Amino acid sequence: MSTSVRVLLSKLRGDKFIWLIVFGLSLFSILAVYSSTGTLAYKYHAGNTEYYLLRHGGLLLFGLVLMYFASLPNYKFYSRLAQVMMVISIPLLLYTLIAGARINEAARWITLPGIDVTFQTSDLAKLALIMYTARQLARKQHMVGRFREGFLPTVLPIVVTCLLIAPADLSTAALLFLTCFTLMFIGRMGMRYLAALMGTAGAAAVVLGLFIYLMPPNSLPGRMGTWKARIETFRSGDAGESYQTEQSKIAIAEGGLLGRGPGASHQRNYLPHPYSDFIYAIIVEEYGVLGGGVVVLLYLAFFFRCLRIVSRSPSPFGALLAVGLGLALTMQAFVNMAVTVDILPVTGLTLPLVSMGGTSLWFTSIAVGIILAVSRDLGMDAQTEFAEGVEGGLPAGEGLGKALLKDLGGNPNTKPA
Repeated sequence: MSTSVRVLLSKLRGDKFIWLIVFGLSLFSILAVYSSTGTLAYKYHAGNTEYYLLRHGGLLLFGLVLMYFASLPNYKFYSRLAQVMMVISIPLLLYTLIAGARINEAARWITLPGIDVTFQTSDLAKLALIMYTARQLARKQHMVGRFREGFLPTVLPIVVTCLLIAPADLSTAALLFLTCFTLMFIGRMGMRYLAALMGTAGAAAVVLGLFIYLMPPNSLPGRMGTWKARIETFRSGDAGESYQTEQSKIAIAEGGLLGRGPGASHQRNYLPHPYSDFIYAIIVEEYGVLGGGVVVLLYLAFFFRCLRIVSRSPSPFGALLAVGLGLALTMQAFVNMAVTVDILPVTGLTLPLVSMGGTSLWFTSIAVGIILAVSRDLGMDAQTEFAEGVEGGLPAGEGLGKALLKDLGGNPNTKPA
């Protein structure tokens, strides 16, 4: 490692491996966005290909600044902030459904008055909900087996938030619900309550699926017609209707093992949204299966470092916060890549820290910064956090992260929820 890199890392807060992973993904992002926005540049900016490079580079740089500042506070600060963010998120989601900007029958964006900046309220709500769920589980560790005191106050915000997101962005709502459900499982919520929740969600999904299947497409309200078309296209494999997927697979096939080289993509001129939803296909085409494999390994390494934080954290909130945010970002990445290779139907989810974006990139950067804040404070206040572990029903001197790993491995001393 060069001296300049060592100096840079020495000035950054938190897990240095996560910072290196972020820099690696950012490098892929800059190269892939610059290569894939040529068509946009000729269409909207008279062929000025540097426009989107500089724009995305500025957004990415500001995201890194946000990440740095998010890593500075003690992570307990985010426990208090989660309450405020939830209070703000619910009304914003309601406002977005009613008066948000509509694109393809989806009301996902609102425009901030005065500065003319749009953002998806679901990005804020997703971050707020994971933080709030981690807070609730940490504070109610001694009540996770009780319905009124433990389960209900934790699950209600999850259900309300996901229901408000689902009409415009079903894939985000489903991924967020799965993340929070996993977080509740890790947080040792009562298994009978989790089973009932999953059964209810499954039954609701079956009823919704039957309704969408039986109704004619032109009679379906909102985005339901789009959901039906995407699922039917995925099942049938009709090349005439799954244009995005077909072009994505062509890009991957042309990439081969080593790829065409930086900036040499052909499919960027045919693939819809090659700079966002399908940017992974451009990466594989230009850098081959090896380059695509490096991206996969970077996300796996990121999640592994989050698990390391969980295993070392003596704080229930810190452990749950790190694993919740890390799981959400990693699952989103793998869903995006699975869509690209035709394992899943088209969802519209972007590739975190790589796809071109604005506020979505910033919220992702803040989430990573919060994870870094947890890693930074691991050894700073262990003595005070031991008491919190005892209050949550954990052995004295042992943090929730370490206790959870033992429980999942079959610790005979585990108290049933």
